[in-house]
Amino acid sequence: MRRRRPVPPSPLPQRDGVDPVRVRLPQGTAWATVRDHLVERLAAGPGVIDGMLDAGLIVDVEGRPVPRDTAYVPGMCVWFHRDLPHEVPVPFALEVVYRDEHLVVVDKPHFLATTPRGSHVAETALARLRRELGLPTLSAAHRLDRLTAGLVLFTVRPGERGAYQSLFRDRLVTKEYEAVAPYDPALALPRTVRSRIVKERGVMAAHEADGEPNAVSEVELLRRRDDGLARYRLTPRTGQTHQLRVHMATLGVPILGEPLYPEVRGPAPADDFSRPLQLLARVLEFTDPVTGREHRFVSGRVLQAWASYEEWAGTPYDARA
Repeated sequence: MRRRRPVPPSPLPQRDGVDPVRVRLPQGTAWATVRDHLVERLAAGPGVIDGMLDAGLIVDVEGRPVPRDTAYVPGMCVWFHRDLPHEVPVPFALEVVYRDEHLVVVDKPHFLATTPRGSHVAETALARLRRELGLPTLSAAHRLDRLTAGLVLFTVRPGERGAYQSLFRDRLVTKEYEAVAPYDPALALPRTVRSRIVKERGVMAAHEADGEPNAVSEVELLRRRDDGLARYRLTPRTGQTHQLRVHMATLGVPILGEPLYPEVRGPAPADDFSRPLQLLARVLEFTDPVTGREHRFVSGRVLQAWASYEEWAGTPYDARA
């Protein structure tokens, strides 16, 4: 089995806490020049690529500008900074709950993406933390949905990232979530939900399918109210995309503020921060793979619809809605 080549360090610094883009020229298929490959691969148009090359914005491993006529060499890497999209600032604080020389644990607000992706780049938890803490090597050990609030773990040292990521991969982290959703007296709880969840690339919503279960969630009722709302503890035993959100909708009690399940709603405006999804990553508990310390972190956030439904929704709760 062929070993993967180590990734060379970037010759370009971060910009606004965002790494430059690295493109490795693939083996097997060859183009005449680096320029030809970039035009086809990046789909930015020949005028854009030529302009970047002529301006010296695309560089090689030594940080030298790549000329238009540079011959294609399989395995070669080039770097450049993308033009950052316009992003509406997420007007909520990102709270650091723990920090040492190995890791940073934060309490992420709703609407803030964990890492750069798509239209969310500089306005992400990772980019913010790199800028605010002065830690350019900071990386995410796992991800939390943009619409979900709560605890996220970041690693400080690149060489230790794999050890912390393996905690999540090997299910050595105890994770507890909290959600606000309708109360259904006919729903017997606690229960364990098992199903097969499929998330197709480019499709917003995941869906359940026939086949061997790959998603397991424990659902427990914490408290119900006379207005028809309830607070739930959700414990995922697996980590499929949108797993808790899918399972709550399947049970007939979709989480308040849910834009995808059971039906996909139209996208909200970028500056609309009302009615956040009432899902919170409440607890992270694990044994530190580097120091051996026992960690238990608890979010200090309170789900708004439980504290004051009318403040969250702007109207009294109507179980028939």
